[in-house]
Amino acid sequence: MNSNAAVETNQGEVKEKRKRSSTISRRKYYGLLFILPFFILLCTFIVYPIVYSIFLSFHKWDGSILPPQYVGLDNYVALFRDKFFYKSIFNTWFMWLVCFIPQLILALGLAAILSDADIKGKGFFRWVYFLPVLVTMASVANLVFFIMDWKTGILNQILMSLGVIEEQIQWLQKIPVARLTVSLTLCWMWFGYTMVIFMAGIKAIPTEYYEAAVVDGANKWQLFRYITLPCLKPSITYNIVTSIIGGLTMYDVPAVISASGAPQSSTLTMVMYLYNLGFRNYNMGYAATIAMGLFVMVMFFVAIAYSMIMKNTEQE
Repeated sequence: MNSNAAVETNQGEVKEKRKRSSTISRRKYYGLLFILPFFILLCTFIVYPIVYSIFLSFHKWDGSILPPQYVGLDNYVALFRDKFFYKSIFNTWFMWLVCFIPQLILALGLAAILSDADIKGKGFFRWVYFLPVLVTMASVANLVFFIMDWKTGILNQILMSLGVIEEQIQWLQKIPVARLTVSLTLCWMWFGYTMVIFMAGIKAIPTEYYEAAVVDGANKWQLFRYITLPCLKPSITYNIVTSIIGGLTMYDVPAVISASGAPQSSTLTMVMYLYNLGFRNYNMGYAATIAMGLFVMVMFFVAIAYSMIMKNTEQE
């Protein structure tokens, strides 16, 4: 009898283990099923375009039904000799720097001011400064274009009514003005987002640091310089990384404000150059080569910024 009972107990344990294993395997399949749509979208809209762009960069193709023609490294050789490509790199970096430096300073200062508990109405100002982020870049660029347009622009009308100028000025045909307009527009759009990131970083700083410094006689400038700034290094690095990615892929604002990179290709960015070659001149192979150059450049600077973040993390 005891042996029969032991056999039945063992059989019951085996059945229970089988049920558990089947339940676990089902859960694994359910998990794979839930993440399957994400991987389908990832492969369709990210992985496949990257792989196909690499393939296309070694071919000559006009986007027609005819198959691409293999040209080897000819596109890459032409890329290194292309003066317009180097000019687009310079334009992109120049307009990004003119945009990012004042954006960083302005956002950092406003974040420090609006994080002060004594400021009244700071919630309203946060909302106002963040509002431009919610507007599409194409809409803002169109608004700026209609302000700066030499025929119907409100800027010329105001200056002429005040007697500052006697005739209409083609502002966007002046290289410094065109570049500065693009940079300031982007700065106005994104400094609110940068400010919010800095405010979140300031909120994460322990109040004990400030209390101890105040006891030692530190003023507000010293609190900002010796406590706020060092503690905001991760937030500053994050803003630099995201701004580099956004700056190198700059397209909407310069494309709307100055069509085709006018004047004299002074506002021609890398993405604009890529678009013009691929979708206006139908040189898809060379456009894919430019995309690969842009991809390598973005990954290079992101890797540098990521190493900076890791160093800051290890030091902390």
